[in-house]
Amino acid sequence: MKTSDPTPGPALDHAALGVLVQAFYTRVRADDMLGPVFDRAIAPEEWQPHLTRMADFWSSVMLGSGRYHGQPMAAHLRHRHDIAPEMFDRWLALWQDTAEALLSPADAEAVIAKARRIAESLGLALFFRLPATV
Repeated sequence: MKTSDPTPGPALDHAALGVLVQAFYTRVRADDMLGPVFDRAIAPEEWQPHLTRMADFWSSVMLGSGRYHGQPMAAHLRHRHDIAPEMFDRWLALWQDTAEALLSPADAEAVIAKARRIAESLGLALFFRLPATV
């Protein structure tokens, strides 16, 4: 049986997600595993627009705001040569730590559950390959 994602509380709004995104990517950029990948993918002058897009993305997926109009799968596929499966675990650990530090327990649980689903989907798109048929 499929269970639904936890529902965020009323305190989770676009501003709170913007703070979360900013703090999270500060940690990502300082991370030994993830930082170099993001530094190669995002030019210094593009970081602020990227953070704005990511806040819009999370606002769309968590609040249904419709603020994000992009193609996250295509963006990740462009960088698949730099991404390894274990990086998703690190990304999720940083996201969880950041969410738990900044959000209420219910809101943290909701954004962490959504992040897990997103990571699973991206991971499948990047790394799942059916075996060749004989």
